[in-house]
Amino acid sequence: MESYKNLSGNSGVTAYAVVDEGILVRFQDGGIYLYTYESAGRSNIERMRALAAEGRGLSTYISRQVHDDYAAKFVRD
Repeated sequence: MESYKNLSGNSGVTAYAVVDEGILVRFQDGGIYLYTYESAGRSNIERMRALAAEGRGLSTYISRQVHDDYAAKFVRD
């Protein structure tokens, strides 16, 4: 996974990875969520990818637009 730049300084996102037809997002609590074209919609995934690359706005976008629209959740020990 690539470290999230967190340009705003207060994001809950710590890392992300672009995957086929989706994006993995790791949050400060260690949870990793997989959002896919199927679960969240292609336009949302493309926007999330752009925000992740920019390093700003991803956590807010997730909480406002796709909150529970993930395909899978992984818990890191």
